[in-house]
Amino acid sequence: MSETLTEASWPLQQAVYAQLTADDGVKALLGDPARVHDGVPEDTIFPYLTIGAARTRDWPGVDGGQEHDLRLTAWSRYGGRSEVKQVIAAVHAALHDSALSVTGFHLISIRYVFGDTWRLADNETWQGVMRFRAVTHPL
Repeated sequence: MSETLTEASWPLQQAVYAQLTADDGVKALLGDPARVHDGVPEDTIFPYLTIGAARTRDWPGVDGGQEHDLRLTAWSRYGGRSEVKQVIAAVHAALHDSALSVTGFHLISIRYVFGDTWRLADNETWQGVMRFRAVTHPL
């Protein structure tokens, strides 16, 4: 008998993208349409947000449950941390404890874990990395 793995990471990423690009606070900072990218187009205007590395693993004790670590990165050339911190705050407001609609899955939770900011070696680009933890279960 073979078992089929039901993987929620792609539907979850789609739901995160939909939530971020529809959120007024995110659009106020990243434009309308919001500059939220999986792969960054050439000549992208700052500031913008990238959907980065993700890790998915079984959620112990729940058949079919999965735990997801999602990393999102804000990019700015504003001249200080203020813009990336504003983007982090807007993303937090849009995603933390939100009721995302994840196709084929029940989102048990999505929670902000941390955010960190720093200036890159080019001395003009600021980066703000956020990590979220989500738990899903198949419908």
